[in-house]
Amino acid sequence: MNRYAKSIAAFVITCVAGIAMAQVPQVANPASASSAALPMSPAPTSAAPTGATPQDVRHELTADDLSVFFDGMVPFALQRGDVAGGVISVVKDGKLLFARGYGYADLKQRTPVSPDSTMFRPGSTSKLFTWTAVMQQVEQGKLDLDRDINTYLDFKIPPRDGKPITLRNLMTHTPGFEDTARGLLPATPEEVDLEKYLKSHVPARIFAPGEIVAYSNYGCGLAGYIVQRVSGERFEDYIQHHIFEPLGMHHSSFAQPLPAALAPLMAKGYKSASDAKPQSFELVDPAPAGSLSSTATDMANFMIAQLQGGRFGDTRILQQHTADLMHSQQYTAAPGLPGFDLGFYQEDSNGQRIIGHGGDTVVFHSDLHLLLDANVGIFMSMNSAGNEGGAHVVRKAIFRAFLDRYFPHEPSSEATASTAKADAARVSGWYESSRRNESALRMFYMLSQISVVPDADGVLTISAWTDYAGKPLHWRETGPLHYREVNGKATLDFIADAQGNIRYWATDAEAPVFVFQRVSASRSMGLAGPLVAVSTLIMLVTLLLWFIGGRVRKHYRRPLELAPGQRRSRLLSHLGVAALAAVVVGWLGLIAAISINENFLLQGAATPWIYLLYVIGVLALLGAIAVVIHAVRAWMAPRRGRWVLAGETLLALAAIYLAWFIVAFGMISFNVRF
Repeated sequence: MNRYAKSIAAFVITCVAGIAMAQVPQVANPASASSAALPMSPAPTSAAPTGATPQDVRHELTADDLSVFFDGMVPFALQRGDVAGGVISVVKDGKLLFARGYGYADLKQRTPVSPDSTMFRPGSTSKLFTWTAVMQQVEQGKLDLDRDINTYLDFKIPPRDGKPITLRNLMTHTPGFEDTARGLLPATPEEVDLEKYLKSHVPARIFAPGEIVAYSNYGCGLAGYIVQRVSGERFEDYIQHHIFEPLGMHHSSFAQPLPAALAPLMAKGYKSASDAKPQSFELVDPAPAGSLSSTATDMANFMIAQLQGGRFGDTRILQQHTADLMHSQQYTAAPGLPGFDLGFYQEDSNGQRIIGHGGDTVVFHSDLHLLLDANVGIFMSMNSAGNEGGAHVVRKAIFRAFLDRYFPHEPSSEATASTAKADAARVSGWYESSRRNESALRMFYMLSQISVVPDADGVLTISAWTDYAGKPLHWRETGPLHYREVNGKATLDFIADAQGNIRYWATDAEAPVFVFQRVSASRSMGLAGPLVAVSTLIMLVTLLLWFIGGRVRKHYRRPLELAPGQRRSRLLSHLGVAALAAVVVGWLGLIAAISINENFLLQGAATPWIYLLYVIGVLALLGAIAVVIHAVRAWMAPRRGRWVLAGETLLALAAIYLAWFIVAFGMISFNVRF
């Protein structure tokens, strides 16, 4: 079960961005955000089943044993998850050890999946090829990881806090960009234009570079464009000539649409197997962030090259020292927790040093993992999301079971810290993902906030985080602000500033593509959510009562006896109440529309509706003033009953709060940079 599935906003984030192609574990995302995981974002993950323990006997990693293992698990998992088809390849010691397809590449034609010839869309796993291209150019001396990227661009990325962005920042997802999704999945091939996209979609900088990890498709797009500029080759052609051809990846391409020779090999993508309606070929812009199409055996060649220090057979795509640098930690959000290498994110588990990357488009869902010390790699991809127990859950469960079968490991037990109760009080509160948009979608991300709630013993529960069975996960403190999952392996760390105030928390239960930052009480879902709900309810009930009251007075011919000035202020107050209710209901309606069809946001169709809501927001602010003025006049007018005065006062207070909410959450920003 997706940890963020219980939140509409989390679904939005998963659709907007991871689906946005971060594709790693998405996200709180959403919220994952989120996740987030919007398309092309690391895919959102769920925690491993609690209480699971590795088998006592370690199985030998052989082709025969993999056959028994996967054949006994994958077909049932796909069927139960409502997934049409999938593919898995495993490499070891420089050789392809296992490759097999499951289910169907085309449900109507009943075409089985082939690991050699059926092409899948790995989404953000594509980024690993972009980062490899960057390292090739670094190796040749054409790029410097720590130089201002503006020196390689023909347009300018503004500095933040006086600091420029470097390629190292881009490769560790720490440039400080807010998340963006509009235009990520273009509707037609003519709309795919890397240079145009980058120049017209520059995100706002919400963090200083190098400080906070926040997954960015745009950042990878920049890196691909830089490779294009310094190499003199179109990005897609560069990857073809310098990675695909040397690695014998003959069924792989970044081209959109696919070349005529490869197009028939593309698996159909479905929202679910039971839906059975093939989706159109998903276009991605910026292409370097997620436009790869490839087969399982082609991806095996790439894994072999990475595990062999850049060598594949008699050829090299990287020198050993470059590959070693690429596979070394460059950033971590918390000491001791997995972080980012150069492009790869770390997934250490079961005593193994693991790097990898996930990927999600709307319909394809993939993961690539490299066990560096064991010289083992595994790639898997599925061509439909399926149900709540579908691709997101299946692929994580498969990898978890793979590790426990072939690399069993039981972490040492740790006693609960004596500071558990005191520290639980410090960390309790609301948090939001660092992967977020603040320019235009602030309200969306408020809905994806998650709460940290301690019990009497200091054990934490994090809202919307569940295991595969949907049961809440619990965390106990085993060291200063360091927590371990109860009956599980995952860990979580809270990070405080120099004054001891909690800044954020990070965990190895998710890919390290974002952290969760503390939210002030006034902007938290715990306070703002109920207050805006009550205030909106007051507006809607007031409108209903005014309508009913008007009908009753008309029926009994008892008109209100008001002076002309009072009548005018009462009319303006009515309009103000309607506008205040409309702006909140309108934004919620927009969120619902996006949750039904994510392309409504990703392809830009939501833009005119957002502008309309901004206009209504301005009218609502003017309306709030009218409501307050009318309440003041009611108190000043003679012969007004105390219940009338109490109602007008309550209405004015609700209007004032909604006005603050509209301003605080950017509902009049007239910004469509999302």
